[in-house]
Amino acid sequence: MLAIKLPEEIENRLAELAAKTGRTKTYYVREAILEHLDELEEKYLAIDRLEKADKRWTLDEVEKGVDLES
Repeated sequence: MLAIKLPEEIENRLAELAAKTGRTKTYYVREAILEHLDELEEKYLAIDRLEKADKRWTLDEVEKGVDLES
């Protein structure tokens, strides 16, 4: 279960869309999330990986197949 607070303008737009199309606001929120979740995951997980000081490998190391687990 997820509860979110939206700005009034967005809430009104969502309610109007739902009323005009006969679908629920939940339907459109779910659609928006599903549409953009992949790109959000890619973006924020990439940022997270860049910010961590974990071991990094050069392209040469990857192409040569060095032991990337060490």
